Amino acid sequence: EQMKAKLEGGRFRMINQTLYTSQGRDAFSLFQKEPVLFDVYHQGYRNQVEKWPENPLDIIINWIKKQPSSAIVADFGCGEARLADEVSAHRCAGFKHKRGPNGALNVYSFDLVARNRYITASDIAHVPLKNETVDIAVFCLSLMGTNVADFLKEAYRVLRPGGILKIAEVKSRFEKIATFVDDLKTAGFDVQGKDETNKMFVLFDCVKSERKPAKNTITLKPCI
Repeated sequence: EQMKAKLEGGRFRMINQTLYTSQGRDAFSLFQKEPVLFDVYHQGYRNQVEKWPENPLDIIINWIKKQPSSAIVADFGCGEARLADEVSAHRCAGFKHKRGPNGALNVYSFDLVARNRYITASDIAHVPLKNETVDIAVFCLSLMGTNVADFLKEAYRVLRPGGILKIAEVKSRFEKIATFVDDLKTAGFDVQGKDETNKMFVLFDCVKSERKPAKNTITLKPCI
């Protein structure tokens, strides 16, 4: 059992490093060819996050549950789509609403492999949503890859004017959090709040501005 755990941990670290050091399109291609990597990665991910004092996804889910049920949510890098499952169940309570064909109510979930009914397999730099059709975009520990600016540009594209961007990211990835705030402004977002109280991650609350995203490179340290 100990040897098995070590081997699984080694595979998780290898996949994790690949995701952080490659472009989104390359990770998408790799996972489409070998979808089992998705399962290995997310088992390791669960083992890591269970050790944290708090999971940032819980915070984001609880916040979204307080928003109007008509709000359209796009979850970029959704993992196993727990956000879609829990938010849709909350919105459908009392049979006031019917779930959509993918099981979710006004929640679109994107990741490298469609492992359940909620998820649409996609490179999150190019998701199948029309311009300005989303009220809330979420990146929860999912700004992985060397083309972070492309992911944020896609969120800007699909968000309606004044739409909300929620980001949770590991603290160790930032040289300076203030620099990332400036990067978000360059990407067309105004940061209206940030929470650094958790020792593991930072939460950013942003709003889509009227500024068009500038062409730039956003660099975060890989979490290896």
